Amino acid sequence: MSDYVLPAGTAGHDEFEVDVSPQRAGWTYSGLRVATLAAGSSTTVETGEYEYLVLPLEGSWRVEVDGRTTELAGRRTIWGQVTDYFFLPRGTTAVVTAVSGGRVGLPYALASEDLEPRYCPVDEVTVELRGADYLCRQASSYSVGNALHTSRLLVVEVITPGGCWSSYPPHKHDEEGPDEHELEEIYYFQIKGNEYGPGMALHATYGTADRPISVAAKIGTGDVALVPHGWHGPCAAAPGYDLYYLNVMAGPGGAEWKSVDDPEYTWLRGTYETGTMDPRLPYQVDENVDDIQADPKN
Repeated sequence: MSDYVLPAGTAGHDEFEVDVSPQRAGWTYSGLRVATLAAGSSTTVETGEYEYLVLPLEGSWRVEVDGRTTELAGRRTIWGQVTDYFFLPRGTTAVVTAVSGGRVGLPYALASEDLEPRYCPVDEVTVELRGADYLCRQASSYSVGNALHTSRLLVVEVITPGGCWSSYPPHKHDEEGPDEHELEEIYYFQIKGNEYGPGMALHATYGTADRPISVAAKIGTGDVALVPHGWHGPCAAAPGYDLYYLNVMAGPGGAEWKSVDDPEYTWLRGTYETGTMDPRLPYQVDENVDDIQADPKN
């Protein structure tokens, strides 16, 4: 693909389906691990200079910190369900145990404050429907504009119905200004396949004249995209296949998401007022389908 898109199975080891450190990404602030664990198995998180979320993707989990144990109810699926989660500050050792087996996301960022460990209930997750017509998506914010305070870490999940575009209009956040905040960004993708195949999506990033970058990639389940700078978008869900991605962002300033649109495309926001929301949103969970995709190669 490119230096900025890591195919499924190439960015992990051991229990980690994904292990993208700031050093591996070639930047400073944001990182992501995704672990798959059988029931009763554990992984130890040494946060060091970083702050983390323990974010269940599938299954229920237990977090042990400083001799105290917190149970996370978690969720069965990322497709239409949100979850409770746990914040780990820098300088913390935590043992994360799979109660039921499944996958857990461990997004993290270089911290600038000494904070306290914190359980975050599911009702603190803010869920928004954005866009209109073929630009519809559902965004669930875990540390963007909600009750959790982090020093730098920003985490959002997005579901885009098949045939729709998200991360669009193309936007960037690679310098400081009144309307823009410098943030490194990671995308972790899942696609809801079916009996015909695993499905696909498309992801694009392109640069400015001063800082060129060019990415146009076919995306599958388990792939990771890195956005160090430049305009990014769209993430286009192929018709017939819904797209999920986990966004992890962090930069030198505080935990605030600000971005600016590519001026050539910002007019599209004006169509939201007259357009209609996709009837598939809010996203509905199909209780008769097992959506767990612990193996990114499936």
